[in-house]
Amino acid sequence: MSEPRKALGRQILLVDDDPGARESIKLLLTIDRHVVLEAKDGFEALERLRQMAFDLVIIDYFMPRMQGKELASHIRQAAPALPILLVTAYREKLVDSDTPVDEILAKPFGIAELRQVIGKLLGPN
Repeated sequence: MSEPRKALGRQILLVDDDPGARESIKLLLTIDRHVVLEAKDGFEALERLRQMAFDLVIIDYFMPRMQGKELASHIRQAAPALPILLVTAYREKLVDSDTPVDEILAKPFGIAELRQVIGKLLGPN
């Protein structure tokens, strides 16, 4: 069985208050030639979204000032078709909730899991 084709070279906004987590996820994303812009919180993310277009937004769930669920709601209002991936260590608590995201990925995760979800959300190039 062949491996599914990967989505490559997309513009991704990565939102996480933890610099170490952002760096780790960014490293995984750049392996597949994605262009990654970072935001440390929801307010910075919304400003970046006003400034440019993205193919995907990856949001950490638990952040100070504005949690991922609230940020996702703002994004849905401004750009309803923009795919949103929520990453969290609390996946089991969110699976059945009304979180306005397209996919939820449990932390910790590896490159294969991340590729699979991005491929599902964006399709191959």
